[in-house]
Amino acid sequence: QVQLEEAGGGSVQAEGSLTLSCVASGDSYSSNCMGWFRQAPGKEREGVASIYIGSGSTYYADSVKGRFTISHDNAKNTVYLQMNSLKPEDTGKYYCAARQGNWWSCLTGNMYTYPGYWGQGTQVTVSS
Repeated sequence: QVQLEEAGGGSVQAEGSLTLSCVASGDSYSSNCMGWFRQAPGKEREGVASIYIGSGSTYYADSVKGRFTISHDNAKNTVYLQMNSLKPEDTGKYYCAARQGNWWSCLTGNMYTYPGYWGQGTQVTVSS
């Protein structure tokens, strides 16, 4: 079992920045893929970014490329999502996901749909 706990959400004005963190505990070393997805009211769930921990390879949704950066700290078992130049359309609840799998199932916008673990989510609200 892996437990994931997100932090860092909040309210910010457009063009502002936030950094989300997700600490993995339990059998966290069994996860070689971690990522973030978001859900906004009335919108479909969207995979935002993911990282294949062994290689450090990353995936970003087109909507966040150039603005968001995902990273992983092995020593802290923590994945981060640095979000810059935030837009109102980035508003939503952001969830951390972790799983064990191949790189091709990790570096994709739907990595969270494969069997794995999710956190409880943290709310991000961007006002114009």
